[in-house]
Formats: sequence, C-alpha cells, structure tokens
Amino acid sequence: MADHFRITLGQLNPTVGDLAGNAALARDAWAQGKEAGADLVALPEMFLSGYNAQDLVMKRAFQLDVMRHLEELATDCADGPALAIGAPWAEGAELFNAYVILKGGKVASRSLKHELPNETVFDEVRIFDSGPLGGPYSVGNTRIGSPICEDAWHPDVSETLAETGAEFLLVPNGSPYYREKMETRQNMMVARVVETGLPLIYLNMVGGQDDQVFDGASFALNPGGELALQLPAFDALVHHVDLERGPEGWRIVPQKPASFPEPYEADYRVCVEALRDYLGKSGFGKVLLGLSGGIDSALVATIAADAIGPENVRCVMLPSEYTSSHSLEDAEALARALGCPYDHVPISEGRRAITNTLAPLFEGRAPDLTEENIQSRLRGLLLMALSNKFGEMLLTTGNKSEVAVGYATIYGDMSGGYNPIKDMYKTRVFETCHWRNANHRPWMKGPEGAVIPERIITKPPSAELREDQKDSDSLPDYPELDAILDILVDRDGSISDCVAAGFDREVAKKVEHLIYISEYKRFQSAPGPRLTKGAFWLDRRYPIVNRWRDPS
Repeated sequence: MADHFRITLGQLNPTVGDLAGNAALARDAWAQGKEAGADLVALPEMFLSGYNAQDLVMKRAFQLDVMRHLEELATDCADGPALAIGAPWAEGAELFNAYVILKGGKVASRSLKHELPNETVFDEVRIFDSGPLGGPYSVGNTRIGSPICEDAWHPDVSETLAETGAEFLLVPNGSPYYREKMETRQNMMVARVVETGLPLIYLNMVGGQDDQVFDGASFALNPGGELALQLPAFDALVHHVDLERGPEGWRIVPQKPASFPEPYEADYRVCVEALRDYLGKSGFGKVLLGLSGGIDSALVATIAADAIGPENVRCVMLPSEYTSSHSLEDAEALARALGCPYDHVPISEGRRAITNTLAPLFEGRAPDLTEENIQSRLRGLLLMALSNKFGEMLLTTGNKSEVAVGYATIYGDMSGGYNPIKDMYKTRVFETCHWRNANHRPWMKGPEGAVIPERIITKPPSAELREDQKDSDSLPDYPELDAILDILVDRDGSISDCVAAGFDREVAKKVEHLIYISEYKRFQSAPGPRLTKGAFWLDRRYPIVNRWRDPS
C-alpha cells in the first residue's frame, strides 16, 4: 500500500452563478495539483455553483447547466489526480448538496449532505433533500470520508464514515465569517477527531457573496486534536498537504501555521473584502458616497479606498447652512489624506426651490422633521444622479445603531447599493477608526498612516440638519444605546434582561419600540457585510407590521 498521499487544497473564491468562471478556477487548481504530483485536488462545498446560491439552484435549467460543466470538468481533468468539487446534484425529483469526485474522465462517486442547516443565513431544508448516511469514497487505495460542512458539526456522519472504513476526513465547507467563529469551528472539528480517531482536513472557501464573507482559514488536525496545518484567513490560494501512513494509519505532515487576525482586523478585512467582491462580482469598478465630515462616512470612505483604491472612490460634500466649518474642513482633509477625488455640491439652491414649491401646501404649519428629511432626500437625489451619470455605485453609510432604531431617512441618506458598516455598532465604528489609523496591511489599497482626522473621531456625532443638533438629542448616548441593542438584537433578550443589566426600563422600552417600527426601513435598506450572528437580513427575520411589545 502507498505510504504517501498528497492533497492539493483550493481555498478559492467562486462567484455565484458563474459556472464557467468557477470551473476555470477548478481547472487551474487541478493543473497545479497535477504538476505537484497530487493524488487528489479538493475544492470547497458548492464551489461550482458558488455559495450561498439560495433558490438559484432550484431552477431546472441551472441544474442542467451544472451537470454539463461537471461532465466537461471530468473530461478535461481525466489524465491526472482526482478532482473533488462541491455542486448541486439532481437525482429525479430530488436535489442534493453534493461533493462530487471526478476521476478517469467521469463522475466516480459523490457524497450527499445529510445534516442540512436551517438557521441564521442558511435555509437548506427548504432547498435541498437530505442525503443518506453514506460511506467513504476511494482515491487509489485510500478511502476518504467527506462530511459536508454542517455534517461535521454533528457526530453521526463522521462516525458512520469511520465505521465504514474512512481513513481520514476531508471536510468541504462554505462557512461564512462571524466574529469569534474560528474558535467554534476548531473546537467542533477537534470533537470529530477525538470521536473518530481520524485525521481531519477542513477546507473552506474565501470571498464575499452579498452580505456573507467566507474567510478561508482552512486547517488540518491529527488524531488527538493536534493542529497540523492552518492556512491564512481571507486569502485565495492553492496549497499542498501531505499525509504519511504509519503503523497507526494516516497522519498529516505538520506545516508552520498561519495566525488568524485579531477581531478588529478580522472585522475590517471582512468589510473590505465584502465591498471589493460585491463591486467586482456585480460589475462595478468605482463608487461614490456623501462625505459629511462625520465618522461613519469617514470610515466607509476608508474601507472603499482600501477595497478598490482611492482613485476609484468619489467623495462628495453636500453642505447646507447647518453644515459646520469643522465638517467642511474635516471632510476635505479626509479625502486629501486618502487621495480620493473630492466634489463640493451645495444643496442650498435646490432646497430653496423645493421649499418654495411646497410652501402653498405647508402654509400655516411649523417646520419640523419634514424639512430636515427634505435635506437628506435632496442629497440622496443628487448622489443618485451622479451615480447614474458616471456609473459609480453609491455607498450608504449608516452604522448598525442607526439601522437598528431607524435613525436614518429612507430615500435620503439610506439611498445606495451597499453599506459596508451595516453590522457595526457606533461604538465599534469609533474603535475601528482608531485601529485603521494605527495599522496598515498589504491587502489594503489605501495609504498608510492616520488617514481619518482625529477631530472626526472625537467630535460629538450630529446629522447637522438643524442648528446645534446632536444625535443624543434623539437617542440615548451611544455606549448605552449599543449595550441595550446588544441585548435586544444580538442576544435576542428581553426588557427584563436590560433592566437586570442596569438600564432604565423606559429607555429600554423606547429602544425596543424604535427597533420594531423601523423594520420597514431595514426591509428596503442596502445590504452590507455580516460581522455577527445578529446581523440585519437573513440572521433576523421579523414582520414589517408588528404590534407586539415585550410586556415584562
């Protein structure tokens, strides 16, 4: 029996629906594996279709196209190592999340996902049928078990594979990032290794898809839970892993591990990668945003500059008579520090025209929030006009605190195609600005140094829609607001939980009320990268009309 086995891992970035492009990535990885003498080239879960493809995989024409590309891949990769690739697999009236093994010019075998996740961003029970508990597949004279992603979070699939002759486990994943998930993953995989006594290779994809970012960070464990391999997070790469067979079976040859970035760097990298891929995969090369002189738009501009280069980020200041001189100075200083194009478009003339147009209808009524929202909506109109004229995607800049309580104007500052800080609370926005000013990484396309002026970070937040306005006029101070939101949103807690944590009951009830009545705004808001398990969109699905309030 052979005492050496080489696997080429493709920790790569597929695009949902780009079957030809994803197949090309697979062919390239296979060619690298062939040149390196690999026995098997492995790609992640649902790689051919891209992930998470949602209802697209239920379309019959799409399924037939997937099968055609699988057949072509099998033919093209016949002379060399086996190729393992994730894809949707239709059999009669059933549809499976499958791991397909191509060798000798044909589909040699396939594993079908048994445990279907039906929580957070996943809805696989609705889309796929559950495959049976199966056995391993053979590559040469080696038997490999491939529990697919969620399968490896439950003991039954891995134990069945071990009992039916698997010699090691190769786990293909489409596992998206959320804060501190890496430790959870590794603990779960250690449990599978301890239960089965088998080495395990965890292969994850990278790249952004809508709100989700797949963070890679593939790793391998030997029996006992020893870490034998840790690939870099977020980087697309092809990497070779060797196993050697001894008296006790296969063992992974250890390699020097990469380190996973600390939480602030990981979150910031997610924001950058999410925006970069959202733009690239949807065909946009440039963006624009309204630069107010405040901290949220400053961070979004910096993320955009790091994602696609500052020359591709148009910053637009749209001042009114309420815009402070500090805001004007700070916005220009930020654009200059980043190296972004900067435009100055006053809204006063347009606002006067709208005010005069509405004056006969508003006669006898005092100015109120209506007039403030007109300013925001006028800015949205002008920014969308620039977006249309120049083909630049408009970014919106509301943080999670504002998104949660509806502190934003629909069809105004909520206008835009993507929101890079949608899942970042205001307090974390401040901390992230400090982190970016102090740190620079090779994957950032923006300049080094303290690009966000200190005054932007330290001045009291204000929408500047009326004289001397402060966010604290309408909301609790952000440390208090964010702590209450963490309980009610991220931890799905109650008013009683807020009170037990030391917050005033009436303040907590006001925040809860704002959360519920703002659902219609979130329903129409731009997508943004998911940083937590409490992100607004697929993680949290609430009715738009909802009369219930916590009676506790």
